[in-house]
Amino acid sequence: MYNLLAEHAPKIHRDQSTTDPRPYALGYTEGEFKRLELQGALIHDLTEHVLQSAGIGPGMRVLDIGSGVGDVSLLAGKLVGPTGRVLGVDRSAEVVDIAERRATESGQCYWTRFTMGELDTFSPEETFDAVIGRLVLMYLPDPAATLRRLAGFLRPGGIIAFQEMAMPLARSFPEAPLFSKCRGWIIETIERAGFEVDMGGRLPMVFAGAGLPAPQMNSAGLAGSKPRSPIYDHIAGTLRSLLPMAEAVGVATAAEIKVDTLADRLRNEAVEQRMCIMLPPFVGAWANTPG
Repeated sequence: MYNLLAEHAPKIHRDQSTTDPRPYALGYTEGEFKRLELQGALIHDLTEHVLQSAGIGPGMRVLDIGSGVGDVSLLAGKLVGPTGRVLGVDRSAEVVDIAERRATESGQCYWTRFTMGELDTFSPEETFDAVIGRLVLMYLPDPAATLRRLAGFLRPGGIIAFQEMAMPLARSFPEAPLFSKCRGWIIETIERAGFEVDMGGRLPMVFAGAGLPAPQMNSAGLAGSKPRSPIYDHIAGTLRSLLPMAEAVGVATAAEIKVDTLADRLRNEAVEQRMCIMLPPFVGAWANTPG
């Protein structure tokens, strides 16, 4: 498929330190950072279940890749406690600063720390009991190669645990025009930007490509229909962050999306049609390295 990103990428903000020329599809804005925090709260329990099922517990040393504003690192920090250690790594200095502030505010800064680094060149000076991540493999040019390299920083028998989306499985019942458009805008923008929209479904292949055992897996999701559901704001916030990329790659314009009223219009559509909106499933996969 022709990738319009090559033509439009110079117009889109990217972290200049990255070795991956593709910019983050949702951008680096204050609005996006806030959206990440809200998303983290929305799916906190789903991610916690994956980490606990994988065996993350007290005293462990954990590396969180693509740590963003710190939600998964802080969650892992609660599981490992002050006798453990969590290191989050992200390529954006801005989100590292936010994550460090949040760790201080939560009282975890003594054992949950953050650093800036590229995932294809990052080389910690210690070994870990686990490598984890959420919604990060979908943005990597070669996720299997990255996992294979990061597994080298694990002790024998260490844990690899990731949670990714199966975006094409988002749906509503009954199908409705506005929600269908939103789903299409999101998926097509991320695809045209060069990223994987079904990394959740591809996780067993990625683990195999990294030389890891077949993972244990689960799948969980969020659904909503009530007027006060946070789902409408979540969808609108995602499209607000995606809007510059959506316009750059020719998926939709600001005039088409009308993001300022989108949450209310989604809410009205769902309530009027008694819809059930089902967000993309979050697929968790975890395995132990040989040892």
